[in-house]
Amino acid sequence: MENFEIQADIRKAQTLPGWVYNDPTLYERAKENIFTRSWQLVADTDLIKVPYQVYPFTLLEGCLDEPLLLTRDGNDNIYCLSNVCTHRGNLVCETPGNERSLRCRYHGRRFSLDGKFQHMPEFEGVDGFPTEADDLPRVPFEIWEKFIFVSLDPFCSFEEFIRPVVERVSWMPIRESIFDPSRSRDYLVRANWALYCDNYLEGFHIPFVHAALNQVLDYGNYRTELFTYCNLQVGIARGGEACFELPPNSPDYGQNIAAYYFWLFPNLMLNFYPWGISVNIVRPLGVGLTRVSFLTYVWDYEKIGKGAGAELDRVEREDEVVVEMTQRGVRSRLYNRGRYSPAREQGVHHFHRLLAEFLGKSKPIK
Repeated sequence: MENFEIQADIRKAQTLPGWVYNDPTLYERAKENIFTRSWQLVADTDLIKVPYQVYPFTLLEGCLDEPLLLTRDGNDNIYCLSNVCTHRGNLVCETPGNERSLRCRYHGRRFSLDGKFQHMPEFEGVDGFPTEADDLPRVPFEIWEKFIFVSLDPFCSFEEFIRPVVERVSWMPIRESIFDPSRSRDYLVRANWALYCDNYLEGFHIPFVHAALNQVLDYGNYRTELFTYCNLQVGIARGGEACFELPPNSPDYGQNIAAYYFWLFPNLMLNFYPWGISVNIVRPLGVGLTRVSFLTYVWDYEKIGKGAGAELDRVEREDEVVVEMTQRGVRSRLYNRGRYSPAREQGVHHFHRLLAEFLGKSKPIK
């Protein structure tokens, strides 16, 4: 496996080498160096709305495959726990529901909803039992608005991670948004997860790939803003197209904002439109296979079908075509590295620098 580095000066930098998107060893390294340390959006609070609700899930199924469990106890406290029994490793909770305690059906070990060991049959005489090791491990989690994030080993505080989003959109009625399963779906993309992110992180391709979207966005004023573990693309509406009614304290007050496209390292997109939020989670399934989940949360149905957020399925399918073709192209023996547009590819350059840092190929970003 070769080395790579991304220069800090975008004017001099070269893009990721093509082999990065196809290397199995690097893909496995990304699992441990990036995804186990990342904050992942896993659920919304409606799934554990009342005391005694439990919600088992798999963290990044097909990639990390870590069995976890969200619980809300009788005191209304929420926990994120390992869903693996501390006796012989069976899954403790198998289905969502309401439970007063957690009981492994393999050998009957029981836990409280905060993960504390309670009882184990036939264990009389076991020396030094029980200990804290018999409790279900707790996993770091945070709640922002109505969204629950977890991390096995966070690379930064959640406050630092989410701050750019909070500072820009906290005035929106996010908690009032309702998940709409009829407008949500998964897409299977035959490409590396990072290549999918590359495409999302620039508006450079909009005039060439998304004809309908280009009609509602003012491409000339489309811009990107960079933060430590996040970046934002601001879509400006063409005259007469749907846009936000911004409050006076917004840094964008007076502008016709059609959409805020937030990307949070490594694989989360939060797309804010006047009607609500399209959450996109990029889930790696292999070196050249990715599942992208589009989760739709609506707070104003009257505004759906208008502006930049009107035809998300069409835009996604258009993106899939070029991303899958690019995956074929970066396998070429004749392709190595490209260059960045300083005007249009700041987000891609930022992402590549983070990848190089977390994969141990360059100095930390300052």
